[in-house]
Amino acid sequence: MTSEPTKVIRTESEQTPDTPLKAAILERVWAHFKDSPLAFESFAARVYQLTDRRVIIDEITRGSVDGGRDVIGRYLLGLSADPVYAEFALEAKCYRPSSADAPANTVGVREVARLISRIRHRQFGVLVTTSVIARQAYTEVRDDRHPIVLISGRDIAEILIQAGYGSVERVGELLGEGLA
Repeated sequence: MTSEPTKVIRTESEQTPDTPLKAAILERVWAHFKDSPLAFESFAARVYQLTDRRVIIDEITRGSVDGGRDVIGRYLLGLSADPVYAEFALEAKCYRPSSADAPANTVGVREVARLISRIRHRQFGVLVTTSVIARQAYTEVRDDRHPIVLISGRDIAEILIQAGYGSVERVGELLGEGLA
């Protein structure tokens, strides 16, 4: 499987929260998971599920010896009465987002290449990070037409807001409910 050519390569500022609310929501998520990145894997799967009701999570893999895939799932194509599925592998990276005190810890070529090497023919990949994807990694994914969905910190905040978690307090409730 290859993706249709696209030249959308988002800059770091386009992947970084653009409002104080989005920055606060992302900071809350990162602060919650920064010391337990394995727990972030389940949350990343939930975030991706919030983007589309056709996303099905089949397995959150164990913390080690997971074959480079944190989550394995399927995307429902067509009708639910006559389903066709596209399998995906999701990689979750709980990296420090940019702040006034420090620059972002970016997801680089090595991390993206690891995900690319794990997806097989007729599969796609999803990379979810609390930070940003480095320009070189983004460019290589797009230029080589890899079927990879890239979800950055800004996207996480926007997905949560759209799903009804539009305040730091609501995100805190989500994180405390065991859904994370």
